[in-house]
Amino acid sequence: MKPFDDQGDLFDLPLHKNPDRQSSHISQSSHISRRQFLQGAAALGASAGLGLIVPASAFAAPQPKRGGLLKLGMGGGNTTDSIDPTLLPDWVPLNQAYMLMNGLVEIDAKMHAQPELLESWEAKPGAAEWILKVRKGVVFHNGKTLDADDVIYSINLHRGDASKSAIKSSLADVTEITKIDPLQISMKLKSGNADLPYLLSDYHLLVVPNGFKDWSHPIGTGPFVFGEFTPGVRSLFKRNPRYWKSDGPYVDAVELIVINDATARTNALISGQVHAINRVDFKTVDLLKRSPAVSIVRSSGGQHFTFLMDCAASPFADNNVRLAVKYGIDRQKQLTTILRGYGSVGNDHPIPKTDRFYAADLPQHAYDPDKSKFYLKKAGLSELKVELSTSDAAFAGAVDSAALFQGECAPAGIQLSIRRQPADSYWDKVWMQAPFCMGYWGGRPTADQMLSTAYKSDAKWNDTHWRDPKFDALLLQARAMLDDTRRRELYREMQLMVSDDGGAMIPLFADYIDATSSKLQGATPHPLFNFMGGRLAEHVWLES
Repeated sequence: MKPFDDQGDLFDLPLHKNPDRQSSHISQSSHISRRQFLQGAAALGASAGLGLIVPASAFAAPQPKRGGLLKLGMGGGNTTDSIDPTLLPDWVPLNQAYMLMNGLVEIDAKMHAQPELLESWEAKPGAAEWILKVRKGVVFHNGKTLDADDVIYSINLHRGDASKSAIKSSLADVTEITKIDPLQISMKLKSGNADLPYLLSDYHLLVVPNGFKDWSHPIGTGPFVFGEFTPGVRSLFKRNPRYWKSDGPYVDAVELIVINDATARTNALISGQVHAINRVDFKTVDLLKRSPAVSIVRSSGGQHFTFLMDCAASPFADNNVRLAVKYGIDRQKQLTTILRGYGSVGNDHPIPKTDRFYAADLPQHAYDPDKSKFYLKKAGLSELKVELSTSDAAFAGAVDSAALFQGECAPAGIQLSIRRQPADSYWDKVWMQAPFCMGYWGGRPTADQMLSTAYKSDAKWNDTHWRDPKFDALLLQARAMLDDTRRRELYREMQLMVSDDGGAMIPLFADYIDATSSKLQGATPHPLFNFMGGRLAEHVWLES
């Protein structure tokens, strides 16, 4: 039996016949001048007073409506994208994956772990063994009923010698996963992990049927069913009529169009080609707020922007050089100029103020050209000539941030040249390969998860190639502790190590800024990623 025989073909909705032409058409809009863009945006808001960036508490709860085609314009897509859960390197595949598949645990808007395909979990004393209960009655798109074997298989995709998963190292402490019965699983760890439910919320840990391998046509239990997918261009998925959750999805289908240029994305929203865009250019937020046809959704969380120094390559193998760079940037000026104040100053470690283990008492790295010169001298250098690779694929405003930094570090004797890289190949050919480049992180629900993903010596996404055995040992020690007071001390020490010795200069924590059409309802802030933590399509509806 076909699982959607009772629904008709929702792909008869009026869509662009040629996805390549659609992508080309929208890309051409990136060539509009800034003046043309400002005139268009101003016209939308001509009759409006100052708009508001809406906090979570201010959102009303109108009655959701069913039907319609949701169109999303997103930055963060590449022609090399895959919806393979072991990969998911950027915003577009992350959102596509959440449309098709569910996770084990969901992080809510208050950063609490909530059951999803795991109905419940229980730790045995010491938190080195956990009993996981699989949700009953959930059905995959192909008609198969979810069971423990599916969950075990989906977790094991990220484990083992052959795995290339980005979270392989995060699961290294898992020693055994066994089925107790069709809906119960035992998971054993090398040592206790008080944050295991948060680890299991990682967006890579999505569930597919036991033995499934066809990532060109994923089958999950998610709110939408696969329809079309052209990597880096466009995808089209239709509503899953047998979805197990009662609160969505409400739209009949969702079309995601990749628009990596920030100006083109904004123009697509203004012209009505899409209902929502992510990664709004910080320079345009205040202008868009004035439009009654546009709503701005602002979320504060762990998103941070990075200048990445390869600790295994010259000249950054010398920490004196890394410190010279860190004291050569004016963080407050970057916050005001690049983010327009929509964020906060960073201190060269990835733990945000919203994290319970954030170390507020660490000395702040401040702009100090004389101190930069001091560290260059300690490195045996009178000046430093270095090339910074950048692209607005790294984050909206990255090229401007690099140019600003170029002027800021000059008084310290740092001669910075800027190499602008193509956006569509940035994450494959520049990130983790160029000795000095820019990037971003969306943050993680816990300090352990963030530090394990990007700073542990054997982490796949250790993008500065920084390695410190003492740090690794502290990370494992803190993870196993149930005493939060002692854990806080250890996480403070780790934040200090990363800040003073690591290869990432982190000048800014940036708010997530999305923009939606007034026709779209239900979009709310979420501290974990743009677009409601990547799940916007599941929760929103169209008013007309």
